[in-house]
Amino acid sequence: MTKQKLKTHKGAKKRFKVTATGKIMRTKGMKSHFRRRKAPRVKRAFDRMLPLDNADRQRVERLLPYGS
Repeated sequence: MTKQKLKTHKGAKKRFKVTATGKIMRTKGMKSHFRRRKAPRVKRAFDRMLPLDNADRQRVERLLPYGS
């Protein structure tokens, strides 16, 4: 009997990116809410991806079992 495969959480797959070294990168929230009143510097900062905190790493790794 074959072992069952785990399903990737599609919402997490769209929100997180796993780098070649294994780091999990995330984007910031609040990107589109009240976008017109935000300064250009703040809006540019939303485009960058940041490394995920170690406190959340295990939870996200469970949602992305194959490093999607």
